[in-house]
Amino acid sequence: MTRDTTRRAVLAAALAGGTGGLALSSAANLLDTFAPLSGEAWAAADRPRPETVPSPHGDAAVRVDEYGVPHVSADDETAAYFAVGYLQAYDRLFSMDLQRRLMRGRLSEAVGEATVESDEFHVAMGFAEAAEATWELVRETPAGPLVEAYAEGVNAAIDAEPLPLEFTLVGHEPRPWTPVDSMLMEKQISWTLTGDFSELRRALVADRLGADRAAALFPRRLDHDSPILDGDERRLGGREAGSAADEPPTSTSGAPPVDADLTAWLSGFESPTGVGSNSWVVAGEHTESGSPIVAYDPHLSLMAPPLWYEQHVETPERSVRGATFPGVPFVIAGANDRGTWSFTNVGADVLDCYRYEVDEAGERYRYDGEWRAFDTETETIPVSGGEDRELERKRTIHGPLIEREGRRVGVAWTGHTATRTTVAIDELGRSEGFDDALEATRKFDLPTQNLVYADADGRTMYYATGKLPIRRIDGEVVAGDRIFDGSAGEGEWSGFEPFGRSSWNGFVPFEEKPHAIDPDVLSTANQRVIDDPRHYVGVVYATPYRGSRIADRLEAAVDGDEPITPAFNRELQRDVRDGRAAQFVPDLVAAVAEADGGGDDASASSESASARAVDAAETLDAWEYRMAADSRAALVFARWLDRYRDRVFGQSFDAADLDETYYPNDWVLARLPDDDPLFDDRSRAAIMVAALEEALDEIDEAGWETYGDWNSTRAITHPFGGEAPFLNYEELPADGSPATVMNYRVDDAVGSSWRMVVRPGTDATAVIPGGNSGDYFSDHYDDQLRAWLANDQKAMSLDIEAVEADETVAFRGDSS
Repeated sequence: MTRDTTRRAVLAAALAGGTGGLALSSAANLLDTFAPLSGEAWAAADRPRPETVPSPHGDAAVRVDEYGVPHVSADDETAAYFAVGYLQAYDRLFSMDLQRRLMRGRLSEAVGEATVESDEFHVAMGFAEAAEATWELVRETPAGPLVEAYAEGVNAAIDAEPLPLEFTLVGHEPRPWTPVDSMLMEKQISWTLTGDFSELRRALVADRLGADRAAALFPRRLDHDSPILDGDERRLGGREAGSAADEPPTSTSGAPPVDADLTAWLSGFESPTGVGSNSWVVAGEHTESGSPIVAYDPHLSLMAPPLWYEQHVETPERSVRGATFPGVPFVIAGANDRGTWSFTNVGADVLDCYRYEVDEAGERYRYDGEWRAFDTETETIPVSGGEDRELERKRTIHGPLIEREGRRVGVAWTGHTATRTTVAIDELGRSEGFDDALEATRKFDLPTQNLVYADADGRTMYYATGKLPIRRIDGEVVAGDRIFDGSAGEGEWSGFEPFGRSSWNGFVPFEEKPHAIDPDVLSTANQRVIDDPRHYVGVVYATPYRGSRIADRLEAAVDGDEPITPAFNRELQRDVRDGRAAQFVPDLVAAVAEADGGGDDASASSESASARAVDAAETLDAWEYRMAADSRAALVFARWLDRYRDRVFGQSFDAADLDETYYPNDWVLARLPDDDPLFDDRSRAAIMVAALEEALDEIDEAGWETYGDWNSTRAITHPFGGEAPFLNYEELPADGSPATVMNYRVDDAVGSSWRMVVRPGTDATAVIPGGNSGDYFSDHYDDQLRAWLANDQKAMSLDIEAVEADETVAFRGDSS
C-alpha cells in the first residue's frame, strides 16, 4: 500500500466519523470544534505541484529533489524570489498563516474563543506595528524589491493552488500576504528567542523567599569554567576583550514585584522553555581537508511540519542553500559558494520592565516630573463563533503598557523598533568572504545571537549579534536584571524609538560586543559568553552541560593524532552523554547502598531501599550516562530526576505559592550543600531513595522498559493534532535529553530543529525533523523523521546542475 493511499484512508475514516470523529483527544490547544467537513477536504488531498507558473518577473527554473527541497535558478533576483514565495506557500501556507495570525493577534478570528488571551497579549505588545516600521526601513534597501516579489509569489499560489487540508478543517481562507507579514515573521523569530520576563519572576522569588535565599538558588553566574570566550581571543583591531571594570553590578534587591498573577500570565507568552542551540567551528589547521568546518543544530520547538524549510536559490548574485522559516524569503542559516553561518541564542537581556505612577482614572502616567496621557487606541479582536472583544491598547514613552485586571507593567523590547535583520540575512546570502559577512553582521539588530562563521578562504569568526542596551540610573550604568521606575526615567534606552526608527546611539558599539576573529576552535551552547564582559549582556544563560561536553570533545580531538572530519562532527552532534547523571548518579547509588534492605514492599517515604531499588541502583552504577533510547538506566535516571527535583523544591516552593516553573535549574540542584535549608529535617540520601521508589512505581505502572518508551516523538505534534491526530508524526523512540548535545526535550517538545555540517566552498550535509512539506498527503511530509532521529544527514549540494529532479516547475515571464 502506498503512503498516499494510506493517508487517504486515514482522512476517509475521519470524514466518516464527522467532526466528532476528529475530536479524539482532550489535549487540544487551539480549536474547540472544527468547521463541518465537506468534499473540499478531498480537494486538499489532491494538490499536484504545477508544471508551469506565470511570473511577472521573468523566467525561473525549479528542480524539486527527492526530499522535496526546491532548487531555484533565475537570471533575475526578483524572478527567483517570486518563485520562492510561490513554492513556500505551496508547501507551507498554513504554517505561514498560523504564525502571522498569532503575531497579529488574529487567531481567534479563525479558531474561536480558545485563543482570545493570546490575541490580547499580541495586540497589546504591538508586534504588527513594529513589523510595519521595519518594512518602511527594509523597503528602502536592495532587499526590499525581493521581499515584494516574494509576497507576490505567495499570493499567486494562494490564488492558483488548492488550499492545504487545515484550512478546510478550520473553515477559513488566508488573506493576501504582504511584505509586512514577512517582517512579522522576523519579529516572531526574535520574540521566540529573546522575549523574556525573567526580571518579574526574579522579583517575585526574592519577595517570596527573601533576597538572600533567592540569590543562592538563582545565581546570576553559574560557577563553571566553560564560557564561549576565554578573553584572549583576537578582536577587531587586534584588541583584547574589555575589562570587567566596565560592567555594571547586577541587581541585589530591586523594586517590589509586579503582581504574581500578571507575572504568571506574561510568562505564558515568553520564549519556550529550553530553547537553545549548539554550534561550533574548527579551523582548517585542525581538519583533514585543511578547510574549516562548521556544525550547527538549533534547539527550537519541534512540531509537524518542522519550523524550518530548506531551499536553494541560484542567481548571478548568489548561490545559497540552507534553512529558513516559512514566510521569510532568505536562507537564515546555511551556506553559499564561499561561506557558511549559523546562529545560537546569546540569552542577552534586551527586554526591560517598568513601573509607573498612574492617576486614579488610569489615563495618565507620571514621567519627567509631569503627567502624560497614555498613547491609547481601541482595537477589535474578531472571535469566530463568539463575541468580538474590544481591547484598549496603551503605550508609554518606553513602549507598550500591558494591563490585566487592574495590574500593569511597561515593556521595552529591542524588537519594538525598525530593525535591519532581514537586510543582514540577505547580505549574508550574497557575501563573498569575511569582509562582506562582517559588514552584514553589523546590521543584524535582533535577535541577539552567537554568530559562528567560516569561509572558503579559511577565515573564521564568532560574534555576539544584536543591539545591547546600556541602562543608567542617576547617570550610573546599571544592569538590566531589575524592574525600573519608569516615572523616574530609570534604565531607559538612549537612541531607542518604539515603533519608529532608532538611532541606537546609546547602545553597546559594534566593536565592543563580545567577538573573536579567526578563532581556531570555538563552540557555543547558550552558556555565558565570557566571564568578564566589557558591558552587561545578561544573566539568563544555559547550564554548562552541553557546552562543556562539546568543548571537551573538540579539545580532545584537536589534541589527538587524527585530523577532524565532517563525520566526526556529525557523530559529536549525536553525543548523548548527560553531565547531570555524572553529578547525581554516584550519590544516588551510594544512598541506596546505605539504606536498609526493606524488601519489595518498602514505602516510598521510607529510608529503606526495596529490592527493585537496589537492582535499579546496580543498573545505574554500571551505566555510562548515555541517554540512549534502548537504555533502561537512562529511563530510570530521567524519571528519578523529575521526582527528586519535585521532592527537593516542592515543599518550600509550594509554601511560598511558587509552582514548578520557578524551580532552580539542575546545575543548582546538583550542587546544593547537605545543610541547605531545602533539606530541612530530611537527608539528601533519604530524599534520593524515596524519589527512586516513586520513579520505579511510575515506570512499572506505565509498563516502560527502556528510555525510548517514554522519550519518544509523541511530543512532536501538529498544531491541530489534538483534534486531528492523523496530522501528527509517527511515535518513535528518541535519544537525547535536555542536557545532551543531541538535544531532545520530550516534556516541552524542544530539540534539534535543523542539523547541518558544512565545509565552506566544498561539501555540506543537513537534515530536518520531519519533512520539507507541510502537506499531509505529500511524500515529503515526514520522510526525514527517521533520518533525523539517527542524524543521518543528506547531502546539501550547492551545485544546482548536479541536482536530480523528482519534479520540475517552470516559472514563465510574460514574454516567454
